[in-house]
Amino acid sequence: MRTREEVAAVLKLVSVGWNDCQIARKTGIPRGTIRDWRRGRTPDFERVRTFLNCNARSCVVCGGDPLSLPQPAYVYLLGLYLGDGYIAAHARGVFRLRIFCADAYPGLIQQCESAMAEVLPNTVNRVQREGCTEVAAYSKHWPCLFPQHGPGRKYERRIELTPWQQELVDLDPRPLVRGLLHSDGCRVLNWVNGTPYPRYHFSNVSADIRGIFGWACDQLGIEWRPNNRWSLSVARRGSVALLDEFVGAKR
Repeated sequence: MRTREEVAAVLKLVSVGWNDCQIARKTGIPRGTIRDWRRGRTPDFERVRTFLNCNARSCVVCGGDPLSLPQPAYVYLLGLYLGDGYIAAHARGVFRLRIFCADAYPGLIQQCESAMAEVLPNTVNRVQREGCTEVAAYSKHWPCLFPQHGPGRKYERRIELTPWQQELVDLDPRPLVRGLLHSDGCRVLNWVNGTPYPRYHFSNVSADIRGIFGWACDQLGIEWRPNNRWSLSVARRGSVALLDEFVGAKR
C-alpha cells in the first residue's frame, strides 16, 4: 500500500495547482489513485494498522513463529495469491482469502485447495463462477499471513516480501515460481520454421510482482527476459527444462 509520505507529497502538489498527469509523471503513482486522493478518498492508515496485525497468540505470524508455516504449501499459496487472489474483509474481524482458478485446470484447483487447507486448517470451499472456480476460506489471520494485502489493486501499491516471507522463499523458491505461473503464467509452443519450441510466459500488471518472479527465477538459474510491457518470458532450452521439472503445463 502507499505510505503517508506519498499521500502528503501528492496532496501538496495538488494544493499548488498541479494536474493529475503532472503529478503521475513526477511521482510514478497512477492517475486513478491521484484522482481518488484529490477527491478525499485517501488510505485509512489507522484501519490498515489494525487489520495487518491481529495480535493473537494463536496466529502463527503475530505469535512470533512464521517460519513454522509449511514451506512448500505456504510459498505456493503466496504465488497464487499474488497472481489471482485477494482478501475480503467480513464482520467481526474475519477475512476471506479468495483465489480464482480457471475451470480448464481442475488439477490446479485441487492443488490450490490443498495448499490453503494445509496453511490454515479451516474449512476450504469452492464457489462456481463464470468460467472459473473461487477457492476460499475464512480466517482472522489471512492479512497477517499475506501482509501484501491492502486497499486498492495490487499494481497500485508497492508489493514486496517481508523478511520472514523472504526467508521461507529462500529455502526453496520453486513453489513460489510454480504458484506465480499457475496463476498468471502459461507454457506455450513457439513454432519456428515448422519446429515447436516450448516457452513460458508470466504476465502481471504489477512491476513489483514481475520483479519477484524474475528474482525467484534468478535464484534457480532460470534465464528470463521481458516479452512486452506486462510480460516476461523464459525461452532458453535449459531454463525451460528446469521449469518443466517442477511446473510443466497447467492441468
